[in-house]
Amino acid sequence: MSVSRLILSDQDIQRLVKSENADDRAVAAHKMCRVIEGTALTAEERAAAQDIIRIVAEDAAELVRRALVVTLRTSGLVPVDVAHKLALDVPAVAVPLLTHSPVFSDDELAEIVRTGGPVRQIAVAKRDVLSEPVTSALASYGVEEAVVIACANDNACFNDGSLVCVFDRFGTSEIVQSALVHRKALPASVTEPLLQVVGEALRQQLISRHAVAPEVAIKLAEATRERATLEMHDPVVTRRDPAELAQHLARVERLTPSLMLRALARGQMTFFEHALAVMSGVPHGRAALMVHDAGPLGFRAIYDRAGLPARLFQTFRTALETYRVLKAEQGYLEPLQFQERLIERFLTQVPYASRDDLVHLYERLDRDAQGRYWGATATVSPAQAA
Repeated sequence: MSVSRLILSDQDIQRLVKSENADDRAVAAHKMCRVIEGTALTAEERAAAQDIIRIVAEDAAELVRRALVVTLRTSGLVPVDVAHKLALDVPAVAVPLLTHSPVFSDDELAEIVRTGGPVRQIAVAKRDVLSEPVTSALASYGVEEAVVIACANDNACFNDGSLVCVFDRFGTSEIVQSALVHRKALPASVTEPLLQVVGEALRQQLISRHAVAPEVAIKLAEATRERATLEMHDPVVTRRDPAELAQHLARVERLTPSLMLRALARGQMTFFEHALAVMSGVPHGRAALMVHDAGPLGFRAIYDRAGLPARLFQTFRTALETYRVLKAEQGYLEPLQFQERLIERFLTQVPYASRDDLVHLYERLDRDAQGRYWGATATVSPAQAA
């Protein structure tokens, strides 16, 4: 390489290679990198420049290696083998290269995300453009900060599966929720579960930005609230007063057929009796007798008096009969085991319940199977359930 052509003096070369002072070598490295990056090189000169880069990359002083990567962070001159080596260097050296260098392939960046740890994941997430292989790796392996940075970048190409993965891993994080809501596009597989967990302000933005039909948003919000109500007041895990709860929900017009069916299918019989009593205007004692009347008319009479939908009567009756039979057969079971068996048996009857109600019960079984019983520490009052 021509020294005069590249405006590198013999003194520059001596400082770069032989100086014992790291500051001097760093200054020389910076000047050398700036010169070769700003010069049109022949193939021979390019090869010579890359040899010099390899020498600098081996320097024992972090300051020198950092001078190299900061100056050439956006350059295609850095040899691939050197880039790979520097990507494993200390963060001060690795981060500028991982955030900007065009040398890395998408597959190489995805592998760095999988194996490189949080600092390198965050550095990769800050790149101006991220391809699907890289975002898929971030969705599956990235720490929360890296995922937030990538989701906030509309030049990061996520496929639907990766966004679902992000929600599954970090859906309860408000900052992740916000990053997802503010993306230009979201699949329905993410917008619908997001609607169920975000606060009111983000919910409104989600509806407006992603064209969620208002009726869908209302339906999901109501289903979420019903689920939370049942979880917080489940007698299996808490000792809330079912009569007080039924009266409160009726006052705020939230004692819905869906909520009552879910409660019955989960074995919340005392609450169900009180709910029917409130809806029908019949005292609880009499309502309980009518619910458990072995004849064909008792339950039907109070069901109709409560104003519940005729189309759902057979579904309620199936749930009630399932409860009675299981109680007679296996009344000795622990409460949680009884509830699990009841839901399982109810679902095998193929009732004409809504899809949302059935999904709720299936999810209940899934969570119980993993030992995560809902509401185990809930101490929420009826006022908080409003």
